Amino acid sequence: MFPIRDHNPSKRIPYVTWTIIGVNILIFVGYYQMFSNEQAISEFFFDWGLVPAMPRPGSFITSMFLHGGIMHLAGNMLFLWVFGDNIEDQMGHIGFFAFYFLGGIGAAFAQNLSDPQSLVPMIGASGAIATVMGGYLLMFPKARVDILLFFVIIIRVIPVPAWIVLGLWFAIQLVQGWATPSDQGRVAHWAHAGGFVTGVVMTMPLWLWRGGPAFWRRTEGHPPHPDASYRFVRTSVPRVRR
Repeated sequence: MFPIRDHNPSKRIPYVTWTIIGVNILIFVGYYQMFSNEQAISEFFFDWGLVPAMPRPGSFITSMFLHGGIMHLAGNMLFLWVFGDNIEDQMGHIGFFAFYFLGGIGAAFAQNLSDPQSLVPMIGASGAIATVMGGYLLMFPKARVDILLFFVIIIRVIPVPAWIVLGLWFAIQLVQGWATPSDQGRVAHWAHAGGFVTGVVMTMPLWLWRGGPAFWRRTEGHPPHPDASYRFVRTSVPRVRR
């Protein structure tokens, strides 16, 4: 189950979101050939990723632009594509830029606190993207999000409220963070949870400025503008009868 789009249109073009996605893809393409050499890619991640036992100041930023594979990159960029434009629309380009990177740093600190002696480099933009998701949940808890649901052989696109998608995702991070020993995990669950909480906290001033609970009452938790509508077109592929 993962989101493919929301029904929350943006009023302004999300230049920062698009730029972050583009930079992540370009950097990944730049070192992709290293994956054929396990030692080379391991050393590269150790040099530029965030190693909790020996953190370098610059690695808090560089680690946000590294990914461990195509699916790792694709998943992160999909979540940023779905949720990033609306937070950038609310905060403005410069505000969103600062929000994204400060959230990513906060997420990295959360992961460091969970296992400060680890020598495994942490990489990926998911901590910063979790910050965006936390902000989205606070601002638009009932915005409709289309999720692609896979259940054995059944594939469906289902619109659900944002609070279900994001709340469930956050709960999974907490459960898996507690259940997975620090020396066995390959996913930085505490970075995700820490980034999410950081996003809620940093978005709180904007939410309060808009009216706080009164903002929710005015909008009933939905975006403060008409939802986007999507037209489903019947496929031209003919049905093959048994």
